[in-house]
Amino acid sequence: MAGNTEPLSPRAKLAVTAGKAAAAVSRVAGRGSGSVIGGRVALKLDPDLLGRLAQHLDVILVSATNGKTTTTRLIAEALRAAGPVVSNALGANMPAGITSALAGGSDAQYGVIEVDEKYLAGVARDTTPKVIALLNLSRDQLDRAAETRMLAEKWREGLSGSKAVIIANADDPLIVWAASSSPNVVWVAAGQAWKDDAWSCPSCGGVMQRPGDDWFCGECGFRRPPPSWVLHGDYVLDPHGSAWPIHLQLPGRANKANATSSAAVAAVFGVPPQVALERMYHVQAVAGRYDVVTFLNRELRLLLAKNPAGWLETFSLIDPPPTPVILSVNARGADGTDTSWLWDVDYTQLAGHPIFVLGDRKLDLAVRLEVAGLDFRVCENLDEAVQQSPPGRIEVIANYTAFQDLRRRVGN
Repeated sequence: MAGNTEPLSPRAKLAVTAGKAAAAVSRVAGRGSGSVIGGRVALKLDPDLLGRLAQHLDVILVSATNGKTTTTRLIAEALRAAGPVVSNALGANMPAGITSALAGGSDAQYGVIEVDEKYLAGVARDTTPKVIALLNLSRDQLDRAAETRMLAEKWREGLSGSKAVIIANADDPLIVWAASSSPNVVWVAAGQAWKDDAWSCPSCGGVMQRPGDDWFCGECGFRRPPPSWVLHGDYVLDPHGSAWPIHLQLPGRANKANATSSAAVAAVFGVPPQVALERMYHVQAVAGRYDVVTFLNRELRLLLAKNPAGWLETFSLIDPPPTPVILSVNARGADGTDTSWLWDVDYTQLAGHPIFVLGDRKLDLAVRLEVAGLDFRVCENLDEAVQQSPPGRIEVIANYTAFQDLRRRVGN
C-alpha cells in the first residue's frame, strides 16, 4: 500500500463533491459520462486534488499510442485478484478524467490509470506511481502531440530517476530510449508490427538496423535490450522461462501483446502469471471496442483504429473477403485535425472487401482509397452503409470520435 493515507482536507472533499455534482448534471443533460467536466471543476477548486486522491493507492500508469485503454482494462482485471481497483476504464485519460476516476475510489487499493501520452510525465509527478507501463510510440494527432521523437525525449526527461518500476516494450526503439533513463526497467518482448516511426536512432539519429525481431544502431551502439518477459505465439514466457497460455476473448496478436505487458505488471504486485491471465479471459470488450451489436437486423463488429499502427493491427483481425467493411473517419479535436496519416495506411489490404465510407472526412478517405485502386461507395450515414452492404457480419472500423458517433447510433 502507498504510505501516505492522510484523510482528505475539507477543501479536497468540497472539490470532490462539486466535481461529482457537475458530472451528474452533464449526464442528465445527455452530454456524456461527465468525467471530464467533473474533473475540471474539482481541479479548479483544488489544483492538487489528483495527488491527494492518489496518496492511499498503489498507482499503475499505462501510456502508449495504441492499446493503452485495453491494457489498462486487462491490468485492472488481473489486479482484482489482489485487492479492490479503481480505474478510468472509459478512457478519459487526461488529468481531469483521471481525477474524476480516482474520486470514486476511496476504498480501492490499486489505481490503474490510462494516461494520454502528452500528460504522462505530469501525472507521474502528481501520483507517485509504483509501476509505469510503456507499450509503444507512433505518429498520432501530430497537430497536438508533436513528433514521436520529441515525445520520447519528453518521456525520457520526465521519467529520469523515477522510483517506479517501468514495464517497457523492448521491441520499440522509441520506448527503449524513453525508458532507459529510469533505474528500474523490466523489458517485455511484445512485438512491433508498425515500424515506420522507428527507422532512425532516437539516440544519435543514425539509421536503425532491423534484422528480424532485433534492432540496433550501427553508429552509436544503441540496441534492443534482452527482455525478461516474452510473447511467444499463444504463450507468455516469464522471467523464469515458464510458459503460460494466453486465452483471451479479445482478438488479434496486439491484444496478446497487451496481455503480456499486463502479466508483467501484475507480477510486480505478487499476482502470478497464471492467475493474471485467467482473469484477463473475462474481458470481452473494452469501452465498446470489439463489441458485436445488432443494427437494422445486421450484425456489426465495432473496431477502433486511430492511426496507421492501429489500422494495421485492425486489418490483421477482420474476417476475410467478401466480408463487408464500413470505414468512418472524423478529424475533430479529440482525433487530431491533421488527416495526413491516411496516406500512411496500407488500404490495399482491404482488396476484395465491399467497402463503404462515411464520417466527417469521408471525402478525404475516398481520395485515399481511389489512389489505392479500391472499389468503394461513399455513404451519408451508417444506416445507408448497412442497408447497402451485402449479407454477412459487417466489420466497422472508425477513428475516435467517429467510433463514438457510431456507438451512439447503434445504442451501444
